[in-house]
Amino acid sequence: MSRSDYQQMLTQKLNGLVEIGEELTNAILQLFTVKHFEKGHHFARAGEHSQNMGFVVDGILRAYHQTPSGDTYNKHFFTQGNFTGAYSSLVTGQKNLIDIECLTDVTLLQCHYADFTALYDEHREVERMARIIAEQYFVNKETREIQLVTLDASERYRLFREHYPDMEQRIPQYHIASYLGITPTQLSRIRAKQ
Repeated sequence: MSRSDYQQMLTQKLNGLVEIGEELTNAILQLFTVKHFEKGHHFARAGEHSQNMGFVVDGILRAYHQTPSGDTYNKHFFTQGNFTGAYSSLVTGQKNLIDIECLTDVTLLQCHYADFTALYDEHREVERMARIIAEQYFVNKETREIQLVTLDASERYRLFREHYPDMEQRIPQYHIASYLGITPTQLSRIRAKQ
């Protein structure tokens, strides 16, 4: 795909959130540059200050938290057509609490968050768009948290497969198990029964 294909994907996403005219669309697109990252690259690291946000055009990233003892917990996957970034750090200016790692080779459109938010005062549509993105993220996060405590592992796995239909073929199973809050052995047993 070309840069214009990537921009078309982002344009469709933006206009799916808030209808914006061609002039504002072009102003937003000019903020973004194409970035290619190899599998294993960290888009954000815990303890650092994030400044960039991205729009995923290809690949898979994971947001995860690592405990002092070294255990990791996958909190979220970012896939094609989604925005990514260490949101709490971007908003507060404080250090990241999470890491964001490329689980595959990733292509995204990246922009400096401050450049994006600078459009708020002049273009109310951009502020509204950002609010809608934040609201959607909050709803997804809350839904996932409720699922983790109310659904059994088999049901969480079924919902994972509905939400991410091709991911099992693209990333290691232990990442999926971590996301589901179970061990890789438990995931193998669940998969064997289905």
